Amino acid sequence: LPVLTIQLNRSEMARLGLNVSDVQDVIEIAIGGKQAGQVFQGDRRFDLIVRLPDNTRKNISLLKGIPLPYPEKLAGSVQPVAGKTTRGEQPLPAFITLGTVADFKVIKGPNQISRENGKRRVVVTANVRGRDLGSFVEQAQEMMRDKITLPSGYWISWGGTFEHLISATQRLWVVVPVALLLIFMMLFAAFGSISQALIVFTGVPLAWTGGIVSLWLRGIPLSISAAVGFIALSGVAVLNGVVMISFINKLREEGMDLNPAVVEGSLTRLRPVLMTALVASLGFLPMALATGTGAEVQRPLATVVIGGILSSTALTLFVLPALYQGFHKSRKV
Repeated sequence: LPVLTIQLNRSEMARLGLNVSDVQDVIEIAIGGKQAGQVFQGDRRFDLIVRLPDNTRKNISLLKGIPLPYPEKLAGSVQPVAGKTTRGEQPLPAFITLGTVADFKVIKGPNQISRENGKRRVVVTANVRGRDLGSFVEQAQEMMRDKITLPSGYWISWGGTFEHLISATQRLWVVVPVALLLIFMMLFAAFGSISQALIVFTGVPLAWTGGIVSLWLRGIPLSISAAVGFIALSGVAVLNGVVMISFINKLREEGMDLNPAVVEGSLTRLRPVLMTALVASLGFLPMALATGTGAEVQRPLATVVIGGILSSTALTLFVLPALYQGFHKSRKV
């Protein structure tokens, strides 16, 4: 905001014998106002403030003409009278104006001074577009370390969405392994075999690959919402595998050989697998195409899920039966 700054000319004030406190008192009374008494209205009490009118306080030329009293040492020895001269040939003025001993400037000043923990705080905000927030902050921190030297008593802290990103990332380092471990334990409980649980669990990395490729194709940076999408995708990716492997195991328990059971199970479960994939993909399609409020959260999550489901479906239909057949042939079962 524009701020009026009055810089006192101390050398001129010393030559005229003026005190800084006297000049500052005049400025305080004229511009800021000073209490001169109190006004009582019944049981209410109001301060009586003395200051110049608003139109005068906003006019710098009028402020420069504010009269200052002569110092006592000059007032006692010199009596300025109009038309008479003292101290040689120069007539003394009747008073000293404020503009004689002060410079008036209008500068840009802070419109608000914020404090935190007793220290002044200045907040600089930025909106990051077209790249992920984490790499942007890392690059900004590196550049500031190399090119900026802060004076003593100053420091920089990074907050806002980046602060939430750091805390969420730390939680994900715990949540993601726990989620994957729970998925594997459920697969083991469903099949009672570590080998078959691992075969179905291979759908997770291929689904993640599809999610990463879909983010890259759409130019969406990796974010917390995308990471949450990978967690949701891990559960959906193994669903079709469970359906197919369970049906193949059922055919083999009924006495069917390995190769016919794999072919029959793949063909029979083709429709349920495609239906599951299409339902999940079409359900997330509006979120993937969202552009309104909340789109920055919906788009990465939906993109990961759609891309991952497509790749995991390909695994379930083509790779998973081959893995099942190859593993059991090697064991001669």
